[in-house]
Amino acid sequence: MLRNLFNRVLHALAFNIPCGWSIRPKLHRLRGVKIGEHVWISKRVYIDELHPEAVTIGDNCSIGIRTSIITHLYWGPRKVGSGVGSVVIEKNVFIGPHCVILPNVHIGEGSVVVGGTVVSRNVPPHTLWGPSPASALGDVTVSLTSDHTYEQFLSGLRLRRHPPGR
Repeated sequence: MLRNLFNRVLHALAFNIPCGWSIRPKLHRLRGVKIGEHVWISKRVYIDELHPEAVTIGDNCSIGIRTSIITHLYWGPRKVGSGVGSVVIEKNVFIGPHCVILPNVHIGEGSVVVGGTVVSRNVPPHTLWGPSPASALGDVTVSLTSDHTYEQFLSGLRLRRHPPGR
């Protein structure tokens, strides 16, 4: 219980404190995150609060602002042996801002993860990884505001068809 509280205090400090080359990585190491040398962790980076020991970040990595690294997807009391996966970020990886790294993901050496990407599967080494460029999905004929119900919005939504592979 006391260790959990200490971990959460360290996480809160690391989330906001300056010094992404020095203090933030040290605080996360104290929490149990395995972090190599010369690692930049931007402000507001969330590294799993409950299972920091399941995260490994290699040498010379950069983690962008507001990125979340999550090692568990369970609610309430944890059943032994379930729900926790590791996240391994190999050396020389750049993760852009606002990314979400989900459990059981391995990001290969030298890869670059484009800002705003949700990483739900392994990234091969030396790969530029990211979503397709954003595009129009449909036409909105009824605004999604307090003037209309959600059902009205849905009935007015006209989805566009995309070419195969898109």
